[in-house]
Amino acid sequence: MINWDAHFCLPQHPQADFSPLDRLHAAGVNYVSINVGADMNPVSQVMSVIAGYRATIAANPGRFRLVSGADQVIQAAADGVLALGFDLEGAMPLMEQPEMADVYAQLGVRQMHFAYNRNNSVADGCHDTARGLTPLGHQVLQAVNDAGIIVDCAHSGRLCSLEIMAASSKPVVFSHANPFALAPHGRNITDEQIQACAATGGVVCISGLSWFLGSEQPTAADVARHAAYVADLVGPAHVGIGLDICITQKELDDTPPGGFAPAWWWPEAAGYRAGRAPAFVPLDAWKSLPLELRKLGMSPGEIEQVLGRNMLRVARATWR
Repeated sequence: MINWDAHFCLPQHPQADFSPLDRLHAAGVNYVSINVGADMNPVSQVMSVIAGYRATIAANPGRFRLVSGADQVIQAAADGVLALGFDLEGAMPLMEQPEMADVYAQLGVRQMHFAYNRNNSVADGCHDTARGLTPLGHQVLQAVNDAGIIVDCAHSGRLCSLEIMAASSKPVVFSHANPFALAPHGRNITDEQIQACAATGGVVCISGLSWFLGSEQPTAADVARHAAYVADLVGPAHVGIGLDICITQKELDDTPPGGFAPAWWWPEAAGYRAGRAPAFVPLDAWKSLPLELRKLGMSPGEIEQVLGRNMLRVARATWR
C-alpha cells in the first residue's frame, strides 16, 4: 500500500527542519510533495529553498529520497525511506519562460500550479477576475506537460481551471482542494471542476485545512467526509489526500521579501480571517483515515486508491 500526501509545507527557508516529515512517515505516509515556493516568492528565494532542501535530503539518505518516477516511490517504500518531490504554487517562478519548466523538473519539481489565488501573465487565481488561460499560459501548459510535471489546478480560477483541464495532454489534479458544496469557501471547487478533473483521469486531493473543511478543529473524519463526497460524484478512482499542513519555525523567517502583502493574497472578502491562522488536521490523521473512510462505506481496495494509488497512477502517466 502506498500512502501519498500531495501537498505539505515546511518553512520556505533553506534551513527548514525536516523532522515533521519523519512524523508523517511514522504515520504511514510513503510519498510527500513539499512546496518550494509560490507566486509571491521571488526566484532567488525559490532557488535558495530548493538548494537547501536538496542538501538536507542528500545528507539524510536513510530518511529521505528525492524521486523522479513512480517505481522509485514504490522502491523507497520497500526500503523504508520517505519519498519526496517538490511542488510550485504558481507559474511566476518561471519568469514567463516556458522552458524554465524543464529546469525546475531537473531540480525535483514534480507538480505545479499555474496561479496562486491571484492572476498572473499565465493564468487566473481563484480570488481574482476571470479571464481564462492566456496565450502564454497555453505555452506554459505544453512545457509543463512535456517536462513531466503534474499539472495542478489548486488555487486557480474556476474558468481558467476548466480551460487548463480541457487543454492538458496529461491528467490534472487539485492537490489540496475541497468540494464547494460542503464548504462554500472561494478556494474550494465546484462539482463542475471535480467532474472535469475526473475526465482528465486526474485526482482531487482533500485538504486538511479548517477553512476548506468547514470545521474549526478539523479531524480525519472531516477529511473522509469530503473524500466521500468526491467519490460519490466521480468515483473513488479520482480522490486523493493532500492535507496542506503548514509547519512554522519561530527561529526562521520565511516571509517573501519585497513588500509582501498578505491581505492581497488571502483577501478577507474571499473567506479568510485577518490575523487568524487556520487550524490543520494533526499529522497523525493519516493513521485514522482508513477507518474513517471505511465508516463511510468504502471498501479496502477503494481506500487504498484514495490514500495513494490514484496519485501514483497520475505520476506514472506524467513523470518521465
